[in-house]
Amino acid sequence: MDQTISGHDSGTAAGSVAEAVATMIVEELAPGTSLPSEAELAKRFGVSRLTLREALKQLEGRGLVLLSRGKRAVVREPDGAAFGDFLAMLISHDPKGLFDIIEVRLSLEVQAATLAAKRATRAGLLGLENALTSMREAAGTEGLTDPDREARFHAADVAFHEAVALASGNRVLGALFEAMAGPLREGFFISRRGHEQRGHTVFDTIAAHERILDSIRVGNARAAAEAMRFHLKDTERDIRVAVSRLGRTG
Repeated sequence: MDQTISGHDSGTAAGSVAEAVATMIVEELAPGTSLPSEAELAKRFGVSRLTLREALKQLEGRGLVLLSRGKRAVVREPDGAAFGDFLAMLISHDPKGLFDIIEVRLSLEVQAATLAAKRATRAGLLGLENALTSMREAAGTEGLTDPDREARFHAADVAFHEAVALASGNRVLGALFEAMAGPLREGFFISRRGHEQRGHTVFDTIAAHERILDSIRVGNARAAAEAMRFHLKDTERDIRVAVSRLGRTG
């Protein structure tokens, strides 16, 4: 349906078109999708192509579209780099910032597990299974015996939690966990120290993830939420021990 933008001021008109196109993007277009041509958009909103181009430049500045000469504008993938940088800085300057992150994770990931149990597609389950398989392969039969194994294990661990968020079908959760991937991985190295100091092994961690996956696979939302909550509370205890030791030695 055509949506004519009223107003004679070109700046005001461009801003109005930008808001209208932003709404269209959210409601109709997935990341990576091309927008209609400039001619089509100008006709749809009843403005000149000059005004339409100014509107697209505004959207580019807001990080919503990518513009290339001679090509249609493309909906940009969400970019959480700034958010991820903030979390990384928080952890590096104060390890206790990990407690802030775990509080947020308890809210987001319990909800993500609940929704994943209700909505996960076969592709979503495959993503979870692949991440868990990578965790098992990194651990092998002897555990995390060298830095390379540990790095691969934590990368797979992050991938598992990101896969839960993606399997939830909630785009906001998926984007948040993509942005958090780097800081989470760094935090996992710290929590691993506490996990070992508490007398637990990498295989306990794998078992906790297996319980989460099993609950999601059978569609038991309550069990998935409880399994995720138990795992994250245990991670919080690991972090508390690790940070306490860092405080005494640092």
